[in-house]
Amino acid sequence: MITLEVSLGERSYPIHIGTGLLDQTELFRPHVRGQHAVIVTNETVGPLYAARVQASLAALGKTVRTVTLPDGEAFKQWETLNLIFGALLSAGADRKTTLIALGGGVVGDMTGFAAACYMRGVPFVQVPTTLLSQVDSSVGGKTGINHPLGKNMIGAFHQPNAVIADIDTLRTLPERELAAGLAEVIKHGAMADAEYFGWIERNIRALNACDPDIMALAVKRSCEIKAAVVAQDEREGGLRAMLNFGHTFGHAIEAGMGYGEWLHGEAVGCGMVMAADLSHRLGFIDIETRARVVQLIRAAMLPVVAPELGTDRYIELMKVDKKAEAGSIKFILLRKLGAAFITTVPDPDLRATLQHAVLRPPTEAPVA
Repeated sequence: MITLEVSLGERSYPIHIGTGLLDQTELFRPHVRGQHAVIVTNETVGPLYAARVQASLAALGKTVRTVTLPDGEAFKQWETLNLIFGALLSAGADRKTTLIALGGGVVGDMTGFAAACYMRGVPFVQVPTTLLSQVDSSVGGKTGINHPLGKNMIGAFHQPNAVIADIDTLRTLPERELAAGLAEVIKHGAMADAEYFGWIERNIRALNACDPDIMALAVKRSCEIKAAVVAQDEREGGLRAMLNFGHTFGHAIEAGMGYGEWLHGEAVGCGMVMAADLSHRLGFIDIETRARVVQLIRAAMLPVVAPELGTDRYIELMKVDKKAEAGSIKFILLRKLGAAFITTVPDPDLRATLQHAVLRPPTEAPVA
């Protein structure tokens, strides 16, 4: 087992990465201090892993209740969130009740938001079961839900007590979900660590095959990068925005297509292709660097051609973004591999990238 720390003073917490962690009762003991625990999971993950987490908590003498949510990004909204609140209220949950987020990014975000809101804040533990959630969304305390006009626009910062990432859970991921997680792995290399980006290029076949040793190294390095950024900028005052490389375009794709049509990682992967194109168009990176980004996204089995939403529609959607200020869209671009920065861009260059992004060369495969 590998253990990292997110350093936030008195609110610091560990990230445990390894195999067989769901059954390690002692990992949960320091982080579930009250008598009651509520596992929040979904219809897909619950049948696979909820009983094991229940057993670990019961071995500590905890009273455990499970809330099962519908599965999918389309359900990351108020009605589903109220299922969690209803379960907590009907169970008489108090301020010492600990919520356990057992699932991917949607479950983690909603459980964290519920924990931030219920009684104005109760503890929660992240137990991520997808690659995307293990390398990104479970770390850092961003919680929230979607609105039809914008992704993750309603939420709160609420740090978990711990993150327990069991690599074994990745074995049950569909290929599409695994690829979606690789988008966030690639993102960390592209925006923060050129050497890591090169390592991903050399090991992409093993990552596609979910080799446990290689995957554990990818989860570790991605978590190290994110934890370091969060420790310096917990509430996204500046530096943390760099973690959104590819996300301004990606969130527009998700909202424009309808949440759930494209997985978050698929949209972010294509968004990184678009951000690399814009970085090249503005003269920050050379054509070889742009090509490396596109080739790695393609090698990870992610789409590299954007859906045709219309240029004006893309711009309208991107204006509803947490980084936007006074209607001005902010983009995370690359100065070089491993060095991201935030900026506004000239409208003609943005429109040129958007138009180029939806063109499919004759040799290009259809969008995944």
